[in-house]
Amino acid sequence: MTKWRTETSGVPHGSVLGPALLNIFVSDMDSGIECTLSKFADDTKLCGVVDTLEGRDAIPRDLDRLERWARANRMKFNKANCKVLHVGWGNPKHNYRLGREWIESSPEEKDSGVLLDETWQCALAAQKANRILGCIKRSVTSRLREVILPLYSALLRPHLEYCIQLRGPQYQKDMELLERVQRRP
Repeated sequence: MTKWRTETSGVPHGSVLGPALLNIFVSDMDSGIECTLSKFADDTKLCGVVDTLEGRDAIPRDLDRLERWARANRMKFNKANCKVLHVGWGNPKHNYRLGREWIESSPEEKDSGVLLDETWQCALAAQKANRILGCIKRSVTSRLREVILPLYSALLRPHLEYCIQLRGPQYQKDMELLERVQRRP
């Protein structure tokens, strides 16, 4: 027979009602948040762009809001699992706090099976795209637009669009390159 025990955090595994109740309970967490807040089960991610002074200042304000929300709702963030992932070229790599504790910076994180690290993720996508381009070049003798364009769209584009939300500005450059290649006679 299963014994009752107190649950101190998270969602009990195997519970059907637990995740639904947690989603209802945390539904107001993003109230007043300026940056992008993603919630999935008991995971929360705050994403912000720091290319302007306003963007740089929004992240600490939102972290303070989240900490106040947690205190008001008698919840705690597992600060040992909180990490800052600095993405993008020329990122100033600011330090951030959640409450009174500094959040550790991490060079990479794995989320839903995807390695979150701009340089590696982009490099891997570019390598795969180059291999596909080489395969198309070796395998297809015709260089007619109506032959090559569907191959590019079906075989190459999905790899360049993979994890687009993490790649940001680099995606636009990749798509411009693909469109230039597609326009060639």
